[in-house]
Amino acid sequence: MSTHELYTKAPSDPLWQVPASGAARFSWEYDEGRARLLALYQKGKDKQWDGATRIDWDVEVDPYDPLGTPDESLSLYGTRHWAKMTEKDKGELRRHYSSWQFSQFLHGEQGAMVCAARIVESVPDLDAKLYSATQTMDEARHAEIYSRFLHEKVGMLYPVNDSLQGLLGDTLRDSRWDMPYLGMQVLIEGLALAAFGMIRDTTDKPLPKQILAYVMQDEARHVAFGRMALRDYYKQLSDAELREREEFVIEGCYLMRDRLRGVEVLENFGISKQEAQEYSEQSEFLHLFRKLLFSRIVPCVKDIGLWGPRLQKAYLDMGVFEMGDSNLDLLMTQDEEIAEALDKQRFEAEDAERVAEIEAAIAAGADEERLNGS
Repeated sequence: MSTHELYTKAPSDPLWQVPASGAARFSWEYDEGRARLLALYQKGKDKQWDGATRIDWDVEVDPYDPLGTPDESLSLYGTRHWAKMTEKDKGELRRHYSSWQFSQFLHGEQGAMVCAARIVESVPDLDAKLYSATQTMDEARHAEIYSRFLHEKVGMLYPVNDSLQGLLGDTLRDSRWDMPYLGMQVLIEGLALAAFGMIRDTTDKPLPKQILAYVMQDEARHVAFGRMALRDYYKQLSDAELREREEFVIEGCYLMRDRLRGVEVLENFGISKQEAQEYSEQSEFLHLFRKLLFSRIVPCVKDIGLWGPRLQKAYLDMGVFEMGDSNLDLLMTQDEEIAEALDKQRFEAEDAERVAEIEAAIAAGADEERLNGS
């Protein structure tokens, strides 16, 4: 079935074209590179995996509760509309919210794939080109996986959110080679990591938990890559150049915060845009959710050297300033460990099941021999 048949609303532009700018850069130095980036490149090669086989796609998913979404997390909960909804209506609402979230993940991953390819083209250093090539493959795999989950398990997609599309466009149109790093690796990837983590840690559904854990294992490397490259480069920039990038971060963070309303979902249930925005602002769960989503961005921005007074003021306004002291390395280590523990748990259970099958077959064979012998 064509994806366009599954969209809740047809995308306004079926083929979005972003004019490319900037230069393609070639390096003729093949022998040297930064040890940290080359080590990350090696890890990127070692950690490649196949989404068709590592993920257990045979796991059944209830399309009307794909993520195990609690009622309290839905922005209509407790409103006059909620009181009128049947259980079937509430299931449809959960389906739409899950579709909306994972659709934005899918569109973001396609954007990440394009940005990673742009970094390969524009970054001047070969070690960064090598790593970016592995990330491009990672992002392709992520887009494949989210697309498959939406097509096969949910059966519904939402178009790209205007705010996400705006930030992607701004990132790709900028001719400076570091901007795809800043827009994608720091802002969009950082926000996605926090969103993935919140769902991964709260869902009791095995298939989305697998998907998110394995994707996050890759994303931890991507954010580390952006931090390494930008931290080194931003040490060389003037105060004026740093302020330009801080303005980009401020605008991008406000765009991302405004993206997280889910207004499109409520509009599909006959609720006006204004009322839907009011419900999202009144939801205590969404307030907490939106705040926690900056847990990966703020410490990363501070780490790479963008921490001027105007940027700090913006984070105070958003209520996320204190997240600048979060231990980003610890979070990334935990992402790696959770994926590895999930693998161990899943494959040990499968091994035990196979052993039990073999033992049962041996026992059945022994019983048959005894019967034949008697």
